[in-house]
Amino acid sequence: MAQAVIFPKLGQTMEEGAIVKWLKKEGDPVAKGDILFEIETDKANLEVESFFEGVLLKIYVREGVTVPVNTVVGYVGAAGEKAPPQPPPPEVAPVPQPVPQPAAAATAAPAPVPAPAQPQRPAAVPAPAPQPAKPAAALPAAPAPAARLIISPRAKALARACSINPARVKGSGANGRVVEKDVRAYLDASGYNSLRIAPAAKRMAAQNDVDILTVRGSGDGGRIMTDDIKRAIRRKPVALSRMRQVIARRLVESKQTIPHFYVTVKVDITDLMSYRADLKAKGVNYSVNDFVLESVILALQEFPAVNSVTDGMNITWHGDVDLGVAVSVENGLVVPVVRAAQTLTMAEMKAQAKALAEKARAGKLTPDEMVGSSFTVSNMGMLNVDQFTAIINPGEAGILAVSSARQIPAAVNGEIKLRTLMAITLSADHRIVDGATGAAFVNAVKSKLEDLDIWKSLIS
Repeated sequence: MAQAVIFPKLGQTMEEGAIVKWLKKEGDPVAKGDILFEIETDKANLEVESFFEGVLLKIYVREGVTVPVNTVVGYVGAAGEKAPPQPPPPEVAPVPQPVPQPAAAATAAPAPVPAPAQPQRPAAVPAPAPQPAKPAAALPAAPAPAARLIISPRAKALARACSINPARVKGSGANGRVVEKDVRAYLDASGYNSLRIAPAAKRMAAQNDVDILTVRGSGDGGRIMTDDIKRAIRRKPVALSRMRQVIARRLVESKQTIPHFYVTVKVDITDLMSYRADLKAKGVNYSVNDFVLESVILALQEFPAVNSVTDGMNITWHGDVDLGVAVSVENGLVVPVVRAAQTLTMAEMKAQAKALAEKARAGKLTPDEMVGSSFTVSNMGMLNVDQFTAIINPGEAGILAVSSARQIPAAVNGEIKLRTLMAITLSADHRIVDGATGAAFVNAVKSKLEDLDIWKSLIS
């Protein structure tokens, strides 16, 4: 019996996605555990395995098509079996609209949010409802879709062979249909027949859908060469991936709605680097980033305002330190989350952060592993940068940017010595975090990194 292949729901907030690539073709044998296709969500690209064995009978959803979760995208069954008709896609439940809260009477500025003596992580916390989309006015309006081109097969083949864009051809057929004689007339009128085109350049243009009439030749007498086609290919607009679209949308949202301010301090990690080297000689290996993450976790418990979020009317303390760790991947940046990091030992935190980073680089993170962070650390120390500022992730009050460690002459007890210094910069939401609080927080991170007694007590 044919079994339906379903587009999976891989996270509580996931509502739709697109198939990036089918790894099986219709008629290919399929075993349980075989990768059928890769999907692209607004968080990452993920592989989808088959739960069935047999033959891929039918593919209903092609690459690049966005569909709701739980859509039937194909069927697996016995060889020669007929696939059932494709059922209609499931309806996506509308996102409930938040109930507007009445504005509170004007009062003095709210006091800092107090931290409980012993923060407890609830046994089960319901996932927050997805937020409604921002008004379209916040982003440039999308262009109206172009009218569908009606073209005969012979005209289409001729346009492809000549490497021209048939959408520029005016059709003389019924309903504006472009026929072969229209293409030939366009070629004559456009000067195509007088172009000098190297054969290899013509083939390259055809393979890459480059309109040869838009290319300026650099060869003798204006001859169009392969280098000219390569330049034209680089100039062609490339659609952003869903991940980059979401990154772009969220960063614009952040800069437009969150008033950022920045505080930078330089941390002297000379002694820490020596201590780290001693640990490594004993077979205990911690990266500088591990110490940074642990310092941030400790400091966030002292400064609950920095571990909060605001909608402009109310401040909500996150409670747990759900620490986001920015990881650079091939197509952008993802932020996996170490949940309730304040409850973990340093060794446990290190192991979880490392495992999440490895999953991120392998494209194995699930959407639920990338949502709900309360604060983020972005470390570019390995990229040879003196200092940078990061953009706050919406839903957080701050992000810490960690730069490269540098050996710099510095004054120590009245003497000039060579020390290893590292700049760290807090980007903070000024609606929640005042300048004094931001300065105190970033200096708390600094003091922890410079205090070896803390690390000796945490690392046995």
